[in-house]
Amino acid sequence: MALVALITLLILVQYLVFIMLCGAERGRSGLAAPAMTGDPGFERAYRVQMNTLEQLLVTLPALWLSALYFNPEIAASLGLAFMVGRILYRNSYVRDPAKRGPGMIIGFLANIGLLATALWGLVPHLW
Repeated sequence: MALVALITLLILVQYLVFIMLCGAERGRSGLAAPAMTGDPGFERAYRVQMNTLEQLLVTLPALWLSALYFNPEIAASLGLAFMVGRILYRNSYVRDPAKRGPGMIIGFLANIGLLATALWGLVPHLW
C-alpha cells in the first residue's frame, strides 16, 4: 500500500504543479484576476488545471478502492498511467487543444481500469 500512497502523493504534486503553471501563465499574460478569458495561453492552462481537478474526483477514490479490494500493484500502475496521461494531455493541450486526445484517452482508460478493478474486487465482499 506504500506504493499506492506514493502514487497518490505524486498525483497531488502533479496537480499542484499544474496550478503553479496556470498561475505563471496568468502572470505572463497580464490577465488580472478575476478575469478568466482574454488570453488563449492562460485559458488553456486553466482548462488543463480544471480538467485535472475534475478527473481527480474519480481517480483518487478509485485508486484506493482498487488497491484495497483488488491489487495494490495494479492500482499503483494504473495510477501511474493516469499521471503519464495527464502529462501528455497537458503538453498537447497547451500547444494545440485539438491534439489533446491521446493523453486524455490514456487517463480516461486508467480511470476505467481503476473503477473496474475496484468493482471486481469489491463485489465478492458484498455477499
